[in-house]
Amino acid sequence: MKRAVIALAALTLVACSSSAKEPAGDPFVRAFKTLRPSVVLFTMQIPSDDPKKKGSWDDAYGSGVIVASGRWGSRVLTAEHVIHGARNLRATLRERKAVPVRILARDEKSDLALVAVDAPDLPVATLGTTRGIEPGTAIGVAGFPIPDAFQDEGLGVATSVYAGRISSVRKDALELDLPIIPGESGGPVFDAASGAVIGLAESRFEEEKAIGFAIPIDDAVSFISRARAKPPSGRRSTPPAE
Repeated sequence: MKRAVIALAALTLVACSSSAKEPAGDPFVRAFKTLRPSVVLFTMQIPSDDPKKKGSWDDAYGSGVIVASGRWGSRVLTAEHVIHGARNLRATLRERKAVPVRILARDEKSDLALVAVDAPDLPVATLGTTRGIEPGTAIGVAGFPIPDAFQDEGLGVATSVYAGRISSVRKDALELDLPIIPGESGGPVFDAASGAVIGLAESRFEEEKAIGFAIPIDDAVSFISRARAKPPSGRRSTPPAE
């Protein structure tokens, strides 16, 4: 009887230990942990839209995701509106090092941009597809919401992640059931199960900020292919992904 009680206690201890460790095995946690090193913070200055500050520049920020890297450097995908009209554009890599950025290609209509940084051999995100994505699919949004406010509070630079679901699959857009906070635009929207990037975060409705959107990754992949095939004049051509 005593042995049976001891065995039961041991089994209970093992079960409790497994339960305590369970969050580390959560697919969503694993997906974000894998993607996190590929998420980039952009800082820059953009022309002020305040009529009283005509001719002045405001600090701005956004997010992006590394889609190619090798000995030659790295390529970062983001939303075009994030970097539109920007000067002093820099990318913070792996939440630590800020480096200068070169714009390789941009498309205002599709709201996509591809930029280059000289940092080599960085972690690259896995790009998925929106084919087969249905409303209700569990997703995550990774990026840097209001990074200046976090730094002002002494909270440092860190990638944030928010969990949600696809609300609707619309023409040229994925509708999300969570807001896109300023600073997250251009960051990856990823499949919660696989971790593959299925879109780039963007906000469309000024009057209803609770609804977020994502540019489908299939559109972004097509854009990247066109950018590689026809590099902008006066710029170095983009090396193939390694």
